[in-house]
Amino acid sequence: MARPNRVTVRPYQVGFGDCFLLTFHYRSGDDRHVLIDFGSTGEPRGFHDLANDVARSIHQECGGKLHAVVATHRHKDHISGFATKANGKGSGDIIAACKPDVVVQPWTEDPKAKPDAKTATAGARSPKAFVAALRDMHAVAGAVAKEAQRLAAQRSTAGADDDEGDTAAAPTAKRQSPLLKRLAFLGDVNLPNKSAIDNLIRMGKRRGAKAFFVNCGSKSGLEAVLPGVKVHVLGPPTLKQTDSIRTQRQRDETEFWHFQAQASQRAVTPSRRLFPRARVLEGARRPKASRWLLRQFRSIRGEQLREIVRILDKAMNNTSVILLFEVGEQLLLFPGDAQIENWRFALSQPKIAKLLERVTFYKVGHHGSLNATPKSLWRGFANRAGKPKPSRLRTAVSTMAGKHGDTARETEVPRSTLVAALKAESDFFTTQDILASEKRLFEPQTIDL
Repeated sequence: MARPNRVTVRPYQVGFGDCFLLTFHYRSGDDRHVLIDFGSTGEPRGFHDLANDVARSIHQECGGKLHAVVATHRHKDHISGFATKANGKGSGDIIAACKPDVVVQPWTEDPKAKPDAKTATAGARSPKAFVAALRDMHAVAGAVAKEAQRLAAQRSTAGADDDEGDTAAAPTAKRQSPLLKRLAFLGDVNLPNKSAIDNLIRMGKRRGAKAFFVNCGSKSGLEAVLPGVKVHVLGPPTLKQTDSIRTQRQRDETEFWHFQAQASQRAVTPSRRLFPRARVLEGARRPKASRWLLRQFRSIRGEQLREIVRILDKAMNNTSVILLFEVGEQLLLFPGDAQIENWRFALSQPKIAKLLERVTFYKVGHHGSLNATPKSLWRGFANRAGKPKPSRLRTAVSTMAGKHGDTARETEVPRSTLVAALKAESDFFTTQDILASEKRLFEPQTIDL
């Protein structure tokens, strides 16, 4: 079979998440369909039952047959749509019914990966020690999500009592703390998504299908289902290639998360009290002099939890699969949520850097966060142009404002300065432009190859 002559990219409206369906069109009429991610952490206004609606749309667009599924990493906003239901009517059940021939995930998701593997690498006891750390990270995420709920409930029930004596700056019980919102969001995103993960494993084990757990430089597994297409795996690196994907301290990385998991579980267990026999004074019985101090303790605790979960979130993003599809003169780049530590290894390889110069379509990393589009990557795209022209770079971002980051800290997602650069030097598209009132779920973009 000759190489495809067109590709259709469908960015789906999934709120804060990613879902891209690629269809490679061949002159023979034998189209090939690849789904890259399917997840969300917040439905945009006006949409209802979005996961199942998107799944049914994918099923229809691919004619009930997917040739490949790529799950770039295990964050909820990338894989929640693969979750199944006991009644067999979940969005993940609809995708599984499309019987993908190939399922691609990062090497860190290999179910056969053992934490006690003996292969030595620089800076770590074993290449799979990081996998053990990822498991402990989920325990931390669960504890943080639970703690955010507890603090929010505590804040609501305490109301004005806690704020007495500081009325000028006192928060009300009705106003939700931005810090608690961010904690709840980050904790939820990093939860294990067991149903989705199990479904991905089952799809890869289906008779006639094959699972690939990839790293920078490895075979993608997509070659068998995409004739005439070169697929370059640019990330994530293994710990043999680089240990920069670990964002916590270099020594004892497994123990770092193991101890954090233990401490987090203890912290959110109500029965765990430092002085179990001491009297407890709640609400109006609490001495007025203590209320200011308690607010400061809660603020410090919240900031510390946020810093821990930000480190966790970054580590998960840096396990993202980065795929570059090359067909003739067209190069389509899909980096998941890869951040700078993941990118650093790929960008340091001269051959990869030369390939990236030729990118013609860029799926913007991590929903438009600044750290996911390194300046060296962006400046290296030779097809950037200030004025429209046939060869101008195309960019697409799947995102939702107000869910992640902080404008005051200049970490908001999507980052305004990045979006301005994308609009100025590329043909830019954002899923935020897909509105419920228009009764559509995706905006197709066809690229002649």
